[in-house]
Amino acid sequence: MTEFPATRAAGLAAMQAFVPAMGKRYANGRNYDHGPGAHKAVSRLSPYIRRRLVTEAEVVQAAIAAHGPDTAEKFIDEIIWRGYFKGWLERRPQVWDSYVAGVQADLATLDRDRKLRRNLERAMDGQTGLDCFDAWAVELVETGYLHNHARMWFASIWIFTLGLPWRLGADFFYRHLLDGDAASNTLGWRWAAGLHTRGKPYPARADNITTFTNGRFRPRPVDLADVTQGLETTEPDGLPSVLALRDVTAPKTGVPTALLITDEDCWAEAFDLAGLDICTCATLLAGHLRSPLPVADMILRFEADALSDAASRAGQKPVMLRADHPNTLANWAASAGATQIVTPYVTRGPIYDWLQQAAPYLQAQGITLAEWRRDWDGAIWPHATAGFFKVRKQIPQIIADQVHV
Repeated sequence: MTEFPATRAAGLAAMQAFVPAMGKRYANGRNYDHGPGAHKAVSRLSPYIRRRLVTEAEVVQAAIAAHGPDTAEKFIDEIIWRGYFKGWLERRPQVWDSYVAGVQADLATLDRDRKLRRNLERAMDGQTGLDCFDAWAVELVETGYLHNHARMWFASIWIFTLGLPWRLGADFFYRHLLDGDAASNTLGWRWAAGLHTRGKPYPARADNITTFTNGRFRPRPVDLADVTQGLETTEPDGLPSVLALRDVTAPKTGVPTALLITDEDCWAEAFDLAGLDICTCATLLAGHLRSPLPVADMILRFEADALSDAASRAGQKPVMLRADHPNTLANWAASAGATQIVTPYVTRGPIYDWLQQAAPYLQAQGITLAEWRRDWDGAIWPHATAGFFKVRKQIPQIIADQVHV
């Protein structure tokens, strides 16, 4: 049984259990990776927040109610980072498209480069001989989780010490992290590589690893690359231009409606379902779209359970759709007589790409795709155009507008 039961009730219980630690304890202990089964200074709420089984606003509200905004500042910052990354990728969707194409190209290279393929397999199997890295690879695969600091060290070692393609490392994470989402995963790896904050790669240092694992691991400085330059020369044109947020088609009342629940937002009943004429509901199984390679069974089970819980809370008995041929969506809605599909907003990533592929089939059957976009996102994303500091300056206003203590 997973230590992350995939229900909103379990997420809320985990949040309440961590509330006492959201203040000074988090600020003082958040950087320490104590290893599997001992991650007590961090919340591990990310699998729930990623799917909005529990929302960012709820978690921030709980932190402020217990500790106040100043004492809970570090915890609040980390919650808002996820929104910042999502907004950043919404504003620069070209980066996601480039990542997807790059993974395909990197996988094709493996077919021609046996040495690279062997080194990649050793890294993913935890057989590099570098104790800390190997332990993190095993923990990731076995538990679906890694401490954030370990993720940073792992990515840096993967890129600079082992010399492996960063996109294949991001793909490895995405196939195994229960909390993996397109924005945080892609941009986190780009950040470690020196591509997000250009020219500032993240170096994994032996003393840092020793200190923040409490001596569980003691790599020698010679074991790790001396990181002096990131991968910015691989993208000589720099970052793409910032785009406007895409338009959202609002749901219409009084028309036959199909409710679609995806892994991107599993709290549909937070929206005005009663105001819609819902004639059918479906949950969309799409975890397999994360990668061209097999996605961990743990992720697929969590997704299925979370979607089932979401539909039940919304008072629906859903059809279970799998995101295979994109005509599946239009055929389901049309068979129920629906003229619009309504779903919580889908951010850039595999499900968005699949919905784009489904668009011509929906149009052919006269079906509109409408979305709800949460106010939380609307408060953060307009500011997510550069570094986090621009969003961080807005945190007091975001809290004032979005959090009610």
